[in-house]
Amino acid sequence: MVAPAPAPQTPRSGAASSATQRTDARPDAELLAAHVAGDAEAFNELVRRHRDRLWAVALRTTGNPDDAADALQDALISAFRHAESFRGQAAVTTWLHRIVVNACLDRARRAAARPTVPFHTEREPDAPGIPEPADPHDDISRVELRLTLENALAQLPADQRAAVLLVDVEGMAVEQAAEVLDCPVGTIKSRCSRGRAKLAEILKDLRNQPVA
Repeated sequence: MVAPAPAPQTPRSGAASSATQRTDARPDAELLAAHVAGDAEAFNELVRRHRDRLWAVALRTTGNPDDAADALQDALISAFRHAESFRGQAAVTTWLHRIVVNACLDRARRAAARPTVPFHTEREPDAPGIPEPADPHDDISRVELRLTLENALAQLPADQRAAVLLVDVEGMAVEQAAEVLDCPVGTIKSRCSRGRAKLAEILKDLRNQPVA
């Protein structure tokens, strides 16, 4: 029986636990190969090393901490059990991102509808078409801005949302996002273009809605 993958943690708790763990200087690819060869601690080190970023990607993609935790757990278990499928054609981090994003998209496709909730990140990069608040210390403006962005992103198709999040929020190069989503570079550019255009329309409509 295959042992379960380590449970995902939030970035804050993950960072605290990582400080208490002995680090392993081996590169990611060596750790993954060691895991396949039977090293009981190699996969745990990979998770400790990349947990925070993978959690952030899952949380932003699903928009829901419960769904993000479930999707990340599914992804880590899948990576743990199928590590031998890694062929070294991309970075280990790209391979892990792909598994996490696919797990999130699978859950999104199964969900007929879900409520919009905060991303629970410290500070989100600006979304296309959304200006900075006039006063950067105005908490109310920041909350309203975040809710507006979340509402708009939740209305994008899952494939467009994933592309926009990876490129515009995570700051990935288009080529890396294409590797993560396992599709051509042109497809990522097209999804981002269509997603940004749709976001602009949605945000325009949201801004024009009368205040109750």
